[in-house]
Amino acid sequence: MALIFKGLSWTLRLVVGAVLLVLMTNCTMLGLNYASLEVDSKPDARPEITATALSEWEDGRNALIETFETFVYGPWPEGQAVRLVSRTMIDDGFAGGRGSLEELVIEVGSDDGARRFHVALALPESETPVPLIISQTFSSNCGAFPGATLTAPGGGDCADHETVPGFVEAIFGEFIALVPIEQYFDRGYGYATWQAGEFIPDRQGEAQAVMDAMAGDGVAAPTGTLAGWGYGFSAIIDALEGDPAINADAVAVMGHSRHAKSAMVAAVYDRRISAVVSHQSGFGGAASSRSETGETVERMVDGARALGVLSMEGYPHWFAPAFADYASHTEDLPVDQHQFIALVAPTPMLLGNGRRDVWSDPNSTYRMAEAADPVYELYGTQGLDQDGMRDYNPEAALSYYLRPGGHAITQRDISTFLDMLDAAMPQGNRVPDTANGDSLTSQ
Repeated sequence: MALIFKGLSWTLRLVVGAVLLVLMTNCTMLGLNYASLEVDSKPDARPEITATALSEWEDGRNALIETFETFVYGPWPEGQAVRLVSRTMIDDGFAGGRGSLEELVIEVGSDDGARRFHVALALPESETPVPLIISQTFSSNCGAFPGATLTAPGGGDCADHETVPGFVEAIFGEFIALVPIEQYFDRGYGYATWQAGEFIPDRQGEAQAVMDAMAGDGVAAPTGTLAGWGYGFSAIIDALEGDPAINADAVAVMGHSRHAKSAMVAAVYDRRISAVVSHQSGFGGAASSRSETGETVERMVDGARALGVLSMEGYPHWFAPAFADYASHTEDLPVDQHQFIALVAPTPMLLGNGRRDVWSDPNSTYRMAEAADPVYELYGTQGLDQDGMRDYNPEAALSYYLRPGGHAITQRDISTFLDMLDAAMPQGNRVPDTANGDSLTSQ
């Protein structure tokens, strides 16, 4: 029996190793390279943003959004009905008595096309309305708040649901799923988290079927999951509207990787959003679609083979169908992501990056932010107020942050997110730390 167990153990280790390799290759390009810090010799963003007056930019804003809908994201699902199905108190003495934890069930759509998803809402004890962070994640709510009696994916209790394995945290960071709620409560924030795939599945074929079913008379249906997931953020804001415990003028959206892309989409359309944390959004987010560094649009849409052996799936369902037509010749796309970043303006936004996360292309992300900066300035903000990729300024309306390491959510990231949010949605006399370049000089 011992020999059998030993053999099984090594088999499992090999399986886990293969899974790790796929995950690491798919999201981080193995982290074997460093992103270039040289930006001046790189191609200029195109098409150039030529607006020299705010009125000129705003006059063309809707037309630019329509172009992105046609070629990149598909339509924003305007008009989808939103209903708060239920709101249940899970723990009124949450986090050692510092706050409460509730579970919301939200329905989007109507009739046979209606979709429901669960939101875990943690609010600190406060005599005044608190700012709220809405975070979209890969993880179930069980992984976000281990031990809480929330609803597991597919129904049932979290007690019977496995949370994120330790090896995933080892690669993607301690907080890839876990919410460090004490840190958010320390800064006075409420926190809502939800799993995007419960709303619209993150699977080719199944995603399109779900989105198609959301169509109705006078109601737009998404054709790409990023627009659909983005609408989920807005649905949560709708469901919480009028809650006296929440400051409706201080609501931020947050996402990592693919969910950083959908957070940006939400901020373009929903102007109630007060701040955006878009961490390692990569292609289809803040990185240039024309870049040939890292994942590239072609690999993201069509998939690829890692090391010539392991197959990596593509994600065409994230986007409008037309986007795939340009995957092999993105130089012909009529838009690029600096324009999409500019569409978020003047909403404060943090673009998070890791120096080893070449897959997400931190270099072109910075260059896209540089090219979007003039629009932020048209709105009277300081825009991207930094000199180079390592000169992070959390108080800037458009801020770019680069740390060592790969595709992950680390303690350093959490602290950075909070510093930026404190500046974007001030609650008191906090002064954020301003430098993150000291530990990058040797990278």
